[in-house]
Order: sequence, then structure tokens, then C-alpha cells
Amino acid sequence: MTMPAASKILRGLDQAVAHAQGKATATEHNVRIPEAIDVRKLRDTLHLSQAEFAMMFGFKIDTVRNWEQQKRVPNAQARALLKIIEYDPDGAIEALKA
Repeated sequence: MTMPAASKILRGLDQAVAHAQGKATATEHNVRIPEAIDVRKLRDTLHLSQAEFAMMFGFKIDTVRNWEQQKRVPNAQARALLKIIEYDPDGAIEALKA
């Protein structure tokens, strides 16, 4: 049985908190963070304005604009979050609301 992405994300966050508190050992996973991500394409796919996208996922609107205008490049952590949003936008929203 496949676990919904939101559940996987929440489980991972629970594991990270437990590990940080010294209560458990985090499970090691191999991950691939993309070198680049087309933020405008992602945002357009979700039918969101820059302001809506920024507010929904916790980015500053200036940051989204700079990424889209290629004045700045998302760092590894932002690219990981953007990949999660691309993979399962509803799951990402649910995880961020929790």
C-alpha cells in the first residue's frame, strides 16, 4: 500500500524532531535535489499568481520574482521544497498547514 505524500512528509518531520530530541535515529534515505527548477512553470501549472504562490508556500514575493527573472537561483533547501510542491502540491500544502 502506497502512503500519500503528505503522510510521508509528516512522518519524516516527526522522525526529524525525534532525532533532534535524541529520542530516535533518523532513517537514512538517498534523495536527489534537482540542480534547477523552473519556478514560473511550476507556478503556472498550479494556476497561481506570484503573490498567491509566495503566500501559499511561505516564500517572499520578491524571492519568487527573482527566481523567475533568473536574478537569483533557489538554494538546495528551496529546490527541495519546490520539488515536493511539484510532486504533490496538495500534500505540501497540508504538511505546511500542520
